[in-house]
Order: sequence, then structure tokens, then C-alpha cells
Amino acid sequence: MENAKILKHIIEERRSVFPKDYTDTPIPEHILEEVLNASVLAPNHKKTKPWRFKVFRNEDKQQLGEELQSIYKTITPPQTFLEKKYQDIGFKISKANIVISIVCEFSGLVPDWEEIAATAMAVQNMYLTCTVNRVGCYWSSPALVNHLKDSLKIEENQKCLGLFYMGSLA
Repeated sequence: MENAKILKHIIEERRSVFPKDYTDTPIPEHILEEVLNASVLAPNHKKTKPWRFKVFRNEDKQQLGEELQSIYKTITPPQTFLEKKYQDIGFKISKANIVISIVCEFSGLVPDWEEIAATAMAVQNMYLTCTVNRVGCYWSSPALVNHLKDSLKIEENQKCLGLFYMGSLA
């Protein structure tokens, strides 16, 4: 297949696949490295490389899930608190093999929207690389991530844009 057809096929196959559809099979380290290496190839104006990714696995991932559940419980008024949503937060984190925080760092050298766009292109590269490796993934941007500033050590010129969930497929 010529390159244009291969690329078109990969783009057409790209889908958001949610944790409920992931298997328990670990994602090999070399695939994670390939996904992260593809992300940094995204175009970015003035070479600011605004994306900041932190990989969560094992106990770190479990702690992230517990923190998100705690945040939800703390910020949600009792009359709107949903036990199912609380449980779903923990389930999604535990079902994913890997969770990656997506943080954008604003350099001040270019408009903020360009830094966000570059970060989104980096994530698209992650999506496409997951697709070719038969790894399910999706980008989630719940309001809860705005409360991860301390645990992710987010600085004044940074913003968490969400979480990237990854899991093996059957």
C-alpha cells in the first residue's frame, strides 16, 4: 500500500475506545515509548514544545483514581452527588493500563491557542500511534482535572487539558 493510502487507513481507523472495552493485558513498554516519541513530533510554532505528559501506572495510577474520586466527593454538593459517577471515576482509572496527564505549558512566545493546538496535535499523534498498535485510547477532559494542580505540580503558566487513557484491546 502506498503511503497516502496507509495514512488514510490509519486516520479512518482512529477511534476513541473507552476503558470498559480494555483487556487486562499490559501495554508493552516499547509501545508506550513509541506513543510518547510520536507525540513530540507534533508541529509547534517557535519550537516551544508546550506539551507536558506524565505517565501513571500501577500504584501511581491507583492514587490518581482515588484523588479524582476524592475531588469529586469534595466539590460536588450532596444533592447532586451521584454514587455511580463516583464509582465510574475509579473504574475507568483501574481498567486503563496507562493514564497520561495532558498539560500545556504557555511560553508567552506565541498565542495561547497555538500552544493548545500544538498539544492537541501531539495527542492526535498519540491516538494514531495507538491505532496502529491496536491499543485502545481516549482523551478525557473532565472538570475534575482543574483540581489536580498540586498533585501534578502544575505551574502558573500551565494548564491540565485532560487525561489520556490507554488499554490493550482483544
